[in-house]
Amino acid sequence: MTDEPLRVLVADDQAMVRGSFRVLVEHTPGMTAVGEAANGAEAVELARRARPDVVLMDIRMPELDGIEATRRICADPDLAGTRVLVLTTFDLDEYVYGALRAGAAGFLLKDTPPADVLTAVRVVAAGDCLLAPSVTGRLIAEFARRPEPGRPPAQALDGVTDRELEVLGLIARGLSNTELAAHLHLSLATVKTHIGRLLAKLRARDRAQLVIVAYETGLVTARARDRDRAHVPGRAPS
Repeated sequence: MTDEPLRVLVADDQAMVRGSFRVLVEHTPGMTAVGEAANGAEAVELARRARPDVVLMDIRMPELDGIEATRRICADPDLAGTRVLVLTTFDLDEYVYGALRAGAAGFLLKDTPPADVLTAVRVVAAGDCLLAPSVTGRLIAEFARRPEPGRPPAQALDGVTDRELEVLGLIARGLSNTELAAHLHLSLATVKTHIGRLLAKLRARDRAQLVIVAYETGLVTARARDRDRAHVPGRAPS
């Protein structure tokens, strides 16, 4: 555990939005803003210089959009410790899915309450993904239904064990590590081991990409997700 503050980079083409997020971060104990970017190209350049823990990334920006900026940051081995949190509005849902495929750890609406923004930054900085809210699951399910070029075939899961497939399916249905452990009667350490193996076998950067693989290979469907979430012991239907 480190006592160093979380380093946050803000990327948005609107100066007022950038300034608001920067002030929020700077006035939060345990966080510090390491820069502002007005477009995607600046975001990539600043990320490579400042090595932030989290980038708050707008999607529609000049010169280089947030999706391509996210792809470049997530593909850079020198930025393996940097997580991207996409900022969006409901009318940009399709762009959000593209950003998740590019490696983003999750997304926020621009009108998200400040306290929830700060929580989201901590969540993704800790290596988790922001996929718990039901709206996010519905978003991924909707776009995963749509056939796309390069969709991974079911054979992409051939090297995955039955237990790992079970874990992958439950991750895609929105269960946290603690809920996975309780549902499967496993220790938290064992759950984390299974997730680590899934990440390696499926060459996924993080939990968000595991969810996408689960939907795109057909392991999980939106209907099955909603049905099974309603029957997980201890979880209220969303």
